[in-house]
Amino acid sequence: MTLLFTLYSSFLRVLTQAATAGRRPYKKQCVNVSLSVILLALATPSYAHFPFCECTMDAGKIQCKAGFSDGSGASGVTVDLISYDEEIIQQNQFSEASTAEFAPYEGEFYILLDAGPGHTVEVDWHDIQGLNR
Repeated sequence: MTLLFTLYSSFLRVLTQAATAGRRPYKKQCVNVSLSVILLALATPSYAHFPFCECTMDAGKIQCKAGFSDGSGASGVTVDLISYDEEIIQQNQFSEASTAEFAPYEGEFYILLDAGPGHTVEVDWHDIQGLNR
């Protein structure tokens, strides 16, 4: 927003200098620049947030911590431990502290955080810290 203000201020300064020097700025250019600045000001960036999930093997359990890039937690979000055969082995929800635990699974699996369309994260078993096989 500061950049837009600076650009618009510079534009107004050029118009003022042209007017005091007796020159007439081109009306079409003034309108185009003014409209461009207004459209840029209205095009506010969208503050999208994406989910993250990190899992570790600790005290004999798979412990996952999740949240969103905007700092919000993932409490209540569904998280599943799924085999490579697409069978849901264990189902859970993140707690108020945005954590979830799973019992170890012997086969190949992944953990799926599903917070809705466009907000999913998969953690593959070999990406889990401390899980040695």
